[in-house]
Order: sequence, then structure tokens, then C-alpha cells
Amino acid sequence: MKLQMIGCNHRQAAVEFREQLSFTTAQAQTALNDFRNRFPAAEIVLLSTCNRVELYTGAADGDGPDQRAMADFLATQRNLPTDGLLEQLVYLDGQAAIEHLFTVAASLDSMVVGEAQIISQVKQAYELACESGSAGPLTHAAFQAASHVAKRVDRETSIHRRRVSVPSVAVGEVIPEFFDTLADKCIVLIGAGEMGEETLKYLVTAGAKDIHVVNRSRERAEKIAKEIGGTARPWPELDLLLTHADLIVSTTGATDTLITLERFQTIHEARYDRLLLILDLAVPRDFAHDIGELASVYLYSVDDLQSACERNQRERQKQWPKAQGIIAEESRKFIADLHHRATGPVIRQLRDQAEQLKQEELKRLMGRLSQQTELGTQATKDIEQAFDRLVNKLLHPPLASLKDDAAAGHSGGLLVALRELFKLNDGE
Repeated sequence: MKLQMIGCNHRQAAVEFREQLSFTTAQAQTALNDFRNRFPAAEIVLLSTCNRVELYTGAADGDGPDQRAMADFLATQRNLPTDGLLEQLVYLDGQAAIEHLFTVAASLDSMVVGEAQIISQVKQAYELACESGSAGPLTHAAFQAASHVAKRVDRETSIHRRRVSVPSVAVGEVIPEFFDTLADKCIVLIGAGEMGEETLKYLVTAGAKDIHVVNRSRERAEKIAKEIGGTARPWPELDLLLTHADLIVSTTGATDTLITLERFQTIHEARYDRLLLILDLAVPRDFAHDIGELASVYLYSVDDLQSACERNQRERQKQWPKAQGIIAEESRKFIADLHHRATGPVIRQLRDQAEQLKQEELKRLMGRLSQQTELGTQATKDIEQAFDRLVNKLLHPPLASLKDDAAAGHSGGLLVALRELFKLNDGE
């Protein structure tokens, strides 16, 4: 039994290359079906995210595609030339492939280590493979074990509880200091770029309902509001929206101060000293520093939040060795179990074969002896026990060696040798 992985990720492949290989859900479904038709004896799970495209395949030794065939399949699916593609992909097999899968699921291989989204993406990829019938015993075991490992890392380390991006710290750590809930708060998000989009996701996840997205390009604001949540509002309404806001998050790419102290004075007077939290995530800053000195206004700049990010990153790094230890331990256990399971059919067939031969010889011997003398019950029992001991003694050395070879990853090739020597077939 062999597990393989081929693909690319953000660590070794540019985004342009990853985009060429990426799959939509519908495309992934088609690919899984095509793989089954091309390699009927093999299993596959296809993981495609913005940061990685990876094929995980499983099969009995010799029944699945090799490295070249997997690259050819991927090239065909994405209409890319095979020549040169193989050199741009990462290929792993055996324990290395398992360790990689466990590392991915535990979010230790993510662009932002500890981000929670990847485990749900791994789960969705596995569920799609199950629905299509392309998963099998080996991939079932591998991906279920990966889920177990991710839960262990989450439970036994604090990696996932340490936020390291500015938006995640802003929404997850600063806002809760001021508001028990965001469900009833009026929120104005200024800017709809990458930072604004990420912040919007965190706000929606945190339970915000009343979010107004303001951007100079109304089209961009409408796009992320439709995809994630909130309502796009015209840029000229900004001052009016700020007057009614409980929380303002600003993420524009403006080169000059967006809201000066003089401009905000009018807004502030219309607010009647209601509490206002401003998270200025822009560089350069969108809000004049002096605004934070006004009554009932709390202004945080990106520098204030960055220090929290760096502190959390240091704490995550402290947890890294512990998380890696969990992954190494679980990988060794999985591979050992896999090797022992691979020996099961051979041991069973070898014992069945020996039992059949024993019964045939006992029947022949008893028939001859019954013609010569009358055997008592005890004598019959003694003969049967002698045959059992003989069979067990003959089988013990090869089976003991086979178990030792399994513990070493079948490096000695005894599994194949026993199949050949005793004419055993897993399919029988």
C-alpha cells in the first residue's frame, strides 16, 4: 500500500503558476471522475486552495500511477504542457507524504501559520472525494488521521489561538475590549482592497450584522459586500456614516490623511460623545493622530496592532516544536499501522493455506491408520495436536521476520518474497 502526493504550494511556486493549476469545485469533481477512469485501482483526493494544489493518491504497490503519470494527469486536466511541469512540482511518498498532509491539516504549512480555514478546506476536499467514490481505504485512513492530528495540535498547543494578522488581531483582540457583541453595532469599513476584504471576513465571522462598506470604487465595494457581507455605500455618504458609527475600520491606500482633525470635529459634534472605536489599519494613516484625543474616541493605528501581531507570532514559534512533535509521533504511528495492515492478508492467506494442507494430510493419515488399527479418542487428539505444533513451528520464523520487516517499513522486501514463495494472491 502506497500513499503519494504531488503538487505545489506558496512556499515554492509563484501565484501565477498556482493559478494555472487551481481547480473550482466543479473542475475538481470532473478530475476525480477522470482519475478513476484512468486509474481504476487507485484512490485520489484533490486539495485546491488559493495557496496550494495537491493530489493525494493511494494504491496497492504497483497498482497506482507513478510520479510521471500523476504529473501527466495534472497537466491534462489543466491543459498545460507536460514537459517541464514535473520539475515545478513537489513529489512525496510514504511517510513524507503523510507528514506533509498532517502538517497541512494542522495549519503549520499555511502562509499564516495557525489560520483555521485550512482544516475545513482539507475536510471539504476529502468529502468531495468520498461523494465521487474516488476515496478508498488508504485515503480514508490518511484524511481521518489528518483530522485527528489537527485536533490534537489545536488542543495541546496554543498555535491556533494566537492571531498574527493585523485584521485578525483588530477584530479578535481589540474590539472585544470595547464591545461584548457586534450584532447590534453600526460598523463602517473604509476601503475594499485586500486588507479591507480580510477585515470584512473577520467582522462577519464575529457576528457583525450592520456593516457599511465604503470605497472610492463603488464597484469593488459592491463586489466584496455581495461575496462576504455588508452593504456597499457611496463615497459621498462617508461623513454621515461616521456620525452614526460605533466602530470604524479604515484600510485605504490613500497617500494623504483621509480624515483630518478639522473634518472630524464636525462629525464628532454630531455624535454627542457616543463611544467610538477607530481601527486605522492603513499605511499611511487615514485618520489624523489627534482625533484619538477627543472625548469618547479611541483610535488605534496599525503600529499599535502590529506589536500585538509580533508578540503572538513569537508565542506561536514557541509552540512550533511541540506541534511538530505531535505530527512526527502521529506519522510514525500511522505508517506503522499501515505496514502491519499490509501484512494481514499475507499472514491470513499463509495460515489458511497451511491449515488446508494440514487437514488434507490429517484426513489421508487417519484414513490409512483406521484401516490398520482402531484409534482411540486420545490418540486422534494427540496426532492433531502434533500436526498443529508442526505447522506453527514452520510458520513462526517467516511470520516473525515479516512482522519485523513491517516495523521497518517493509524495507527488506519480505512481503513480496512470501507472496512469491508461497504463491499468495491478495485478491483471492
